[in-house]
Amino acid sequence: MNRLTEDNLTGVNHEGKEPNRPLKYLTASSIIGDHVHNQNEEHIGLIKDIMIDVISGKINYYIIEFGGFLGIGTKYLAIPFELLLVEPDKHLFVFKKTKEEVENAPGFDLDHWPDTNIHWDRVYDYWSFPG
Repeated sequence: MNRLTEDNLTGVNHEGKEPNRPLKYLTASSIIGDHVHNQNEEHIGLIKDIMIDVISGKINYYIIEFGGFLGIGTKYLAIPFELLLVEPDKHLFVFKKTKEEVENAPGFDLDHWPDTNIHWDRVYDYWSFPG
């Protein structure tokens, strides 16, 4: 019996401290709440949710909580999946945009979610990301 089979049958990790290297898969629950920094190591926000395209089954974008204090003035942004890079050693994601670009991005608040089909087109246009 190989170690993978043992893991699957016993639930015990036989692969060592970090069996998930190189990183290929993450659970949604391990991503939600992760920090997002820019390339200058400035804190941009937290991943609040993940939007999945129900037709393709792929993650389309992340919802990032940006700014505010105690829920006041908080803005939520849709960030294309391809634009966040995971940094497994730092346990965070990197978004290669400036704070100014993020501040000026089209966003919404949790009480006023946009029509996600229309909002998504504006988001792709803003980030100059081919759709």
